[in-house]
Amino acid sequence: MKPKPFTPDFVNHNHPYVKDKAGGEIWHCCGHRILYADTDRSQMVYHANHLKYFEIGRASLMRDAAYPYREIEESGYMYPIIQVGVEYFASLRYDDPISIFTRPAELERVKLRFDYVITHEKNHEIVCKGFTRHCAVNSSGTPVGIDPKTLCLWKNFPRRLKN
Repeated sequence: MKPKPFTPDFVNHNHPYVKDKAGGEIWHCCGHRILYADTDRSQMVYHANHLKYFEIGRASLMRDAAYPYREIEESGYMYPIIQVGVEYFASLRYDDPISIFTRPAELERVKLRFDYVITHEKNHEIVCKGFTRHCAVNSSGTPVGIDPKTLCLWKNFPRRLKN
């Protein structure tokens, strides 16, 4: 099945945030190159490695928002993944440059979700779309409310810009 269009508008190439012209949503963008270790016998990226790329996008977004995961953990919070979803549309091979688009999505009392789109950097073809859902827990693993700084990120992350 063909994915819905995703057309990032790189207004400022030095800024990590872009607007999807098709849907109007704002996304954080970071780049990555496929490592040989990420491929399998077919010489294509092994399907589970896309989850690693989601983590790269998520960590980059949090770092650029001035709240890296290290600080989250130091403040007593952890966000283990409790659900993952991925739709694959195209394959990747060794040394392919990709763009990883990430955005904060749903927010509940103790859960949050990030959405992702990965595109091939050269032709902007959508490789996959997905999400990760996380649960806030303390150092004992007990579910707790979302920490204040993460709540602030969700509140202040730009959602849409008018076309």
